[in-house]
Amino acid sequence: MELLDKLNWRYAAKAMNGEKVSEDKIERILEASRLAATSSGLQPFEIIVVKNQEIKEKIRPIAWNQSVITDCSHLLIFAAWDTYTEERINYMFDLTNEIRGFKNEGWENYRQMLLSSYPQKDADENFNHAAKQAYIAFAHAIIAAAYEGVDATPLEGFDPAAVDEILNLKEKGLKSAVLLPLGYRKEDEDWLVNLVKVRKPMEDLVTVIE
Repeated sequence: MELLDKLNWRYAAKAMNGEKVSEDKIERILEASRLAATSSGLQPFEIIVVKNQEIKEKIRPIAWNQSVITDCSHLLIFAAWDTYTEERINYMFDLTNEIRGFKNEGWENYRQMLLSSYPQKDADENFNHAAKQAYIAFAHAIIAAAYEGVDATPLEGFDPAAVDEILNLKEKGLKSAVLLPLGYRKEDEDWLVNLVKVRKPMEDLVTVIE
């Protein structure tokens, strides 16, 4: 029950106190994201970890002026591939072959299927697909942060194009998808901290088909 207790503890902190999260906790949160499942195992995203206060100050005005942007310890930016390319797909397949130490005919056939599909699709369609994969890793980070006793505030309220420009993401073939400030709640300034967590009852959320 420990994990469920942690998830009941967590909420989207509306104010953070500036206290630094230890690097070992950050590393474990990032590792949880790295281990997330993604479509075809391609991991079509990168995670930008912003510790630099000046960069955070630049991002805050284009993120609805939310204080957690500048008062957090680390600002995680999940940036998805702007599109799928042959080079990107081949990298992950080659990496798999290298780490496993062998080639598999079925795996290579699957590579060719992806190569004949994704790179030919519209870039916006590919980005939307890649962003969904980034969100899976994003969810892992939220859960891992809760497990570590670290507050995390999921943020979609920002100007992606402006963030991309600040971080030079276009040059890397990336587009920002979602932000995740990590830090510790400032209870005396957070209106949400003492409110009861509200979620749908299980019977309204889950349908079981026997």
